[in-house]
Amino acid sequence: MRDSVELDWAGVASVCIAHSALAGSARAMARISGHDDYPFITIDYPFVPFAVWTPEEIAALALELTPKVRAALTSG
Repeated sequence: MRDSVELDWAGVASVCIAHSALAGSARAMARISGHDDYPFITIDYPFVPFAVWTPEEIAALALELTPKVRAALTSG
């Protein structure tokens, strides 16, 4: 989250993607960075937070996230 905030401050469009298990931490980081309402995208199970994904899971995740990332980058 902090990386996304820092990139935005530098004028670089960015999107934070966090696992739902880490959503609370992402919100806390946004809050201490002075951006309580900073938007981010969450992913959920079956994608475990450990990032040990099969090629099929990676492809499925990319298909799911691509429109969300595109929308986040072009909505403002």
